[in-house]
Amino acid sequence: MTKGYSLENDLRLLINNPKYSDMEILCEDEKKLHCCRAILAARSEIFDRLLYNGMRESNEKQITFPKINSAGMEIVLEYIYTGSVKEESLTKDNTIEAFDAADFFQLSDLKDCITKTIKNTSLVKNYSPELLSKISEKIALTEDNYLIDLLVKEVAIIPLNNIEFGRLSIAGLKNLLSITFEKETPFATREYEVFRYSAILAAKQVSNDSYRTLIKRLPIFEQIENSVTLENKIIPNRQKVAKELEPLLKFIDFKKIRTQILADFIEPLEIVPDKIIFKVYRNSALLNNYNICDIRGKLINESDFVWDETACGSSLIIEDNGKIVQASNGCNSYKSVRGKIAFENKGIFEWDVIIEKNCCNAMIGVCASENFNYEKYAGKQSTGWVINSNGNRFNSGNYSIYCPSFYEDGTKITVHLDMNKRTCAFTVNGTKYPEVSAWNLPSKLYPVLSLCHPGRFRIQPHQKN
Repeated sequence: MTKGYSLENDLRLLINNPKYSDMEILCEDEKKLHCCRAILAARSEIFDRLLYNGMRESNEKQITFPKINSAGMEIVLEYIYTGSVKEESLTKDNTIEAFDAADFFQLSDLKDCITKTIKNTSLVKNYSPELLSKISEKIALTEDNYLIDLLVKEVAIIPLNNIEFGRLSIAGLKNLLSITFEKETPFATREYEVFRYSAILAAKQVSNDSYRTLIKRLPIFEQIENSVTLENKIIPNRQKVAKELEPLLKFIDFKKIRTQILADFIEPLEIVPDKIIFKVYRNSALLNNYNICDIRGKLINESDFVWDETACGSSLIIEDNGKIVQASNGCNSYKSVRGKIAFENKGIFEWDVIIEKNCCNAMIGVCASENFNYEKYAGKQSTGWVINSNGNRFNSGNYSIYCPSFYEDGTKITVHLDMNKRTCAFTVNGTKYPEVSAWNLPSKLYPVLSLCHPGRFRIQPHQKN
């Protein structure tokens, strides 16, 4: 390569090159890297203070960093010499070491570069558990650590059962659970599965026998109803397993685990302190709340509060990433559109529909997917349960007065769907009206809307005042 055409390329030739170096860096793994002290000092305040302080290091030909791996130091040198880092230089094996080294040498731009590379490449998609484990073991958790937050968010949307044991360390799992604990952030794993994964991972740190025993004692959630409790199967090294599990327990919300599961599968293990178990039983007895949600944070599919283009009448236009549906100029008869999100079995669900432009007699409510025709009015169909702008409630063409009419642009209708009782209620502009108990709602429902030109409606998760 001809020199003199690219400063970056010319400087890259100096990296770890004994010919142009006047000192060595000895790393944690005892690997030596060659470098030029003047370049290091010019580019880093830390190096400047170390190498030109008049102390012993100023005259030494070698400086030692016992807590910095050579893989990370090589990235630091690449950045110091050239002002950049090639994307291919960062791999799953050196990104966290490089971030740790950049943090030590106070190279904030390099930290930003590493974070952006992780975020914008396959690293975050393919290796987020491993990367979270590494950074959790090297760098203390702080409120402004963007990289840890990024990795936690990525791991949180992976069901823990899909993460092989060994990919996520105890430290990584602790950061995952502590950052998401009692937060309204997307999380893919039921709280029982959080406990299961934590207990088995803790057992794996102790012995293979403990690990295999916990695997047998704690079935996955989908298999738990058909599983037999193995109370007589003693956990080897039980006290050691409990000790490994202890730092994770305060970030597991046992109130979100069904009391029957707690009694049949968790309490008999004797690895959770009695005071935690008792507190959950007491809470359950006081509240007697069968509507409790058994997954932390917001269900991930809350992001699916959008209109579904595959379940939409002709002449309807879906905009703003699915949040808005609008009837085109030629849409003179009422068409229907369904939301993407499905509500099944138990739970209480709420969402808002905002009238950005009314169309005289719009219908808002829920529908089933079976035998539903999106080219027709929802309220005239047997699988549509709605209220309309006139204030009537509709199903199968039958209607009765429900609430005052609402025609104004800007009106907000909140749908309250209680799948425990199979009832539906509506709030219009802040006033809540009674549940419609007469509707025979099925076990799976979707948001639905019927409109014509010039109608324009927005859907969103319920925004409480």
